Formats: sequence, C-alpha cells, structure tokens
Amino acid sequence: MTASSRSSRFQKTFLRYQHFFVFIAPVVFVAFVLLFAPTTGSGTEYWLRFWWLFPFFLLGATTVNTVGISGSALFVPFFIFLYPLFAGFLAPDALVEPPITTETIVKVSLISESFGLSSSAIAFVRHGLVDRRLALTLVGGAVPFVIGGALLSFFIPGWLFHAALGAALLTAAYLMFKADLSHDEPSGDETEVTTDGGPERDLPDDAGKLGPAGVDADDEGQITRVDTQGETYQYTWSGYLERFANYSVGGTFQGLAGFGIGELGIISQLRTNVPTKVAIGTNHIVVAVTAVLASLVHVFAGTVIPGIHALSIAETPWNMVVFTVPATVTGGQVAPYVSSALDTRTLQKGVGVLFAVISVALFLMSGGF
Repeated sequence: MTASSRSSRFQKTFLRYQHFFVFIAPVVFVAFVLLFAPTTGSGTEYWLRFWWLFPFFLLGATTVNTVGISGSALFVPFFIFLYPLFAGFLAPDALVEPPITTETIVKVSLISESFGLSSSAIAFVRHGLVDRRLALTLVGGAVPFVIGGALLSFFIPGWLFHAALGAALLTAAYLMFKADLSHDEPSGDETEVTTDGGPERDLPDDAGKLGPAGVDADDEGQITRVDTQGETYQYTWSGYLERFANYSVGGTFQGLAGFGIGELGIISQLRTNVPTKVAIGTNHIVVAVTAVLASLVHVFAGTVIPGIHALSIAETPWNMVVFTVPATVTGGQVAPYVSSALDTRTLQKGVGVLFAVISVALFLMSGGF
C-alpha cells in the first residue's frame, strides 16, 4: 500500500467517524485538567461551581457556528453582563475570590471557542466545504496580528478594552446585516458527478473523500469544487490583498478580544466571490486555528515572558472550562442541523441586533456610566 493510499484511507476513516473523535477530545481535555492542571482550589464544590455555564455556552456555540462567526463574540459579552447576575445566585464565592478580570474573560472565551470551532470545522471538512489552500494563506497572514493583539490585551486598560469591544461588535452587527449568508446559492448539475473511481468523471471526484467530493483547478485559476452532496461550486483564488487587509485587522481583534477575524473575514471572502458555503467552511478553519493560537498566548505568556502578565496558569479558571469546552464542542456539532432546519438569514439578523445592543452598553461602560 502506497503512502498516498494510506493517507487517503486514514482521512476517510477519520471523517467517517469524526463524531467519535470530536467528542473524545473534550473528555480527554477535561480528564487532563482534573488530573494535572494547577488550580487555586480543589474538591467537588470547586469543580462543580460553574455547572450552570454549560447551557449558556451550548446555546452560544450553536448560534455562532450556525452563522460562521467567532464564539467569543457572544461569550465575552456574556461574562461582562450576565455572568455577575447568575454567579450572584449560583456561585456567590466566584464574585469574591478570585475576581473575573478582562484577561480571564478573554482567556476562558478563547479556550472554549477553540474547541467549539474545531468541532464545527471538522464537520465542514467532512462535507468537502473547506478550501485548504485558501485557509492556509489566510492563517499565515493573520498569525502575527493575532499574536500582537493577544500581547496588547495584557496592557490595555479596562475602559479602552470595553470601547474597542463595542466598536468590534458594532462593526460585526453591520456586517451581519450586510452579508448574505443564506445557504441557497445555485449548485451545478449533480447528475454529472459519479461515484469514486467512476469512468465518466466530468466533475472533480477524489477517492480520498467521502462521497462524490473533490476539487480541481484549471490553468486559468478557475476552481471547481464538489461537496459530499454532489453540489458544485466555482470560483477563483483572486482577491488576496482585500482578504489580507480584512484578516489582519480581524486577527488583531481576535487576539485582543477573542473575536473579529471571523466577522471581518467572511465579508472579504464573499466580496471576492467565494461561494457562501465554502466561505463559511473555510472561515471556520481560520477562526479555529487563530483562536487556538490566541488562547495559547493568553494561557502561557505570563510564564514564558516574565512580567508581561499578572496571571499564572494556576489562576486560569479551570473549573469553568471543564463545562464550557464540552458545551462548545456539542454546539459545534449541533450547528449544521440547526442551519438546515432554520432560516439562517433570520438567525443572522437576530445576532446582528444583539451585537448592536451589546455594543451600546459597552460604550456606556467605557464612558463610566
């Protein structure tokens, strides 16, 4: 068996059983945290203190993954506005020791978002809706801005953080109303696609993918992509400069506040004529990778770079993430079913209204009201 055939077989097996692997990941993560993570507390009361975060993060992860944006766009405002209210009744000690700071909010949101978006991204890969070359170039261009934004978050004062967060959310609200993320773009003739290895393969058909899926690029740069349902998408890789501009600004906010790259990035893909489903699928990969990178900077920067951060790894609220991570992973897997059952455009507008309301509240907070 050749190396390419082994790789193809492994890929198909992994994608076919992706639900199993996806749900094993948070189990392993939680077990590792319980056994090895340095913490500021211990015992059953400590680990179960934030059980009530699970339904909030499940709902948030399902919502953001359905419309293809960053989870922290909802998680960060949740911690600012709703967390103090619910914690006062359900976990009063959490409001006293340790206090939840801006750094903690972004850290927990990024860790949770990393798992949720990775879960949803694998689902999009399984359906053949991720342009890997495009995702690689976008991630490569965004990385230095994500790291820079994450380091900047350690020094920015609270009022400026709230103002920047409000501006990002207001921009995201505008983009949510402007962008058409409905899943009804026309597809090619499904009858032209044959099964893997068929003799009349008029459209791309990769034996390493599940179903009649594949991608082909001609000499003129025209991309033809077929998903696992047999739907066809055609586009080009042109528009690098516009996408780089959007993903660099979005990457800075991704590192700073935990979101931004998804909201700005999806618009640049749509403006450069990437089909909606492919843009959302590719965007999931970009946001997931940059969220993982930003969360690593937030967790380990204080240890690796002395004096840059007051928080240690032990001060990370691990008793929060043991509930938020499984919730976001579950939401990432539920989102595709919600997307097919609901009108994505209606949900998109609802999220836009929510972002606008939250941004106004954040501007008031930054002004001392």
